Amino acid sequence: MYLLFPGRHHLMTSFQFSYLQNLIERGLYQAQDVEGEIIDQRHTIEGVVFAVTSANHSGTKRNPIPFYLRAMMIQEFCKELKVPCYVYGIDDVGHVPNFAAYTVKQIRHQSDLSLDLNPNNTYVICSTAVLNMYQELGYKVLPAELKDAQKQVFETELPWDMVEQIAASPQWQHDDSITLKIHASTQQIWQTYGLAEKVKNILSDPIIGEDGDITSSRDYNTYVRQMDEIAEIQFKETSPYILPGRIGDIGCAVGSWIKQASDDSKLRESDFYGIEVARQLFDICNQRKHNGEFSNPNVFFAQKNAVTSLVFEKNAMNTIHTSSLTHEIESYGSRNDLLSFIQNRYDELVSGGVWINRDVIGPENGDQEVYMLLTEEDGSNDAFDQQFADSKALSAHLKGLSTYSRFLRFAQDFRKAEKETVDYNIKEIDNQKYIVLKLRDAAEYTLTKDYTDNWYSEMHERFCFWSFTDWEAELKKAGFQLAKNSHAYNNPWITKNRFDDKVKLFTPDMQELPYPPTNALLIARKV
Repeated sequence: MYLLFPGRHHLMTSFQFSYLQNLIERGLYQAQDVEGEIIDQRHTIEGVVFAVTSANHSGTKRNPIPFYLRAMMIQEFCKELKVPCYVYGIDDVGHVPNFAAYTVKQIRHQSDLSLDLNPNNTYVICSTAVLNMYQELGYKVLPAELKDAQKQVFETELPWDMVEQIAASPQWQHDDSITLKIHASTQQIWQTYGLAEKVKNILSDPIIGEDGDITSSRDYNTYVRQMDEIAEIQFKETSPYILPGRIGDIGCAVGSWIKQASDDSKLRESDFYGIEVARQLFDICNQRKHNGEFSNPNVFFAQKNAVTSLVFEKNAMNTIHTSSLTHEIESYGSRNDLLSFIQNRYDELVSGGVWINRDVIGPENGDQEVYMLLTEEDGSNDAFDQQFADSKALSAHLKGLSTYSRFLRFAQDFRKAEKETVDYNIKEIDNQKYIVLKLRDAAEYTLTKDYTDNWYSEMHERFCFWSFTDWEAELKKAGFQLAKNSHAYNNPWITKNRFDDKVKLFTPDMQELPYPPTNALLIARKV
């Protein structure tokens, strides 16, 4: 008889060891399953099979520890068990009703058909809701920590409870209430690889979601395509300011900027370091590297969060590049997160090193009251607030709205989850409707209105929180000197395709205003 033990297995407990050891020594005799039935015969335990789920995930709140360390932990844990133990990584495949069957098939495949687990030769050990999937397949389930399945009462803490306790304890190694419950194998791996601090940083991060992304509403096919399309433009704009040596790209997305930089002969002796926190994008970066898409072999990627801590050594980098990242930190985190991010970049650069930051920008005098005239002739003016369960249907509806009606939808949705509002009035002058609002909010709308494919994701994002002058002041506080080549500007394509014949801005006395800047290139040198 085999024992199948599925789980994420970020930590092994003393309870788990005693439980397994008892099952093995007694051959399951007198063990009780989750239904309360007692096993009245002995079985020879042929082996324990650990199915490590989400094996392709690491650096996320649900899965902070990579599979190879989880596997090492389990193998150390099993050294004192007197039966063969097997560890198989089971990749996350999303929410599927037959994940238990998928797990068993993966074990059979990965073991070269030597482990054909089925209800006749296997008991499953599981204390979470996953046990229902195995019961549906006919497996008997042993409860481990689970004392009462109906009331969800447990005999002791679950492994994940202990992970959270370690993350919350500054001196967990000296806390008997923690260490006595964790198996020695786990303590060894956690201490050797400094996992407590890494896990603490990940779990306490206010920005990143459970599966390692900033937002759960992003369409990655669209996003990746957009990144590739603008990569050449981004590189040409930033390349004159790149200092060779150690070059980092934080928020590197799918590695497009690094790909362009690695082709530059002036940078052939440089090393490139891509930092990406979103698991989906990090996976794409590594796949591109495996495909040989980078002409420079010294390209390295890491899945890290640059907001809460350093991602490079202090005084180590010649150039750091970021693009369309700082506004996401402000949007999904806090102002303090953004200030920490700026200071971290300063600390990572060598003296004279440069941080090249390319992003959207807010207007000067953002609190100024303006009158915004939007066309009503380029789309429908009906049902602007209609709701859709499907994002594609919503996108089609938004694209069909006039620029005027889309603003009404924007004002309804923008930063709603953050309990922020867009204050505006509508005034009719000479039979035309003017929207009266702050210049900053007008700029937010004009910059956001065409991102209909990821509407709900974009509705979280604030573009215009700082003007160029604000940025200069904050960079100076951190110790940077803003180079003269830094500037705010209007993207001519955006002006032509998104503003002209759609948006006009006026002062209260009806003097037409120029469009506010759309982007900024900030060249910040460490002095």
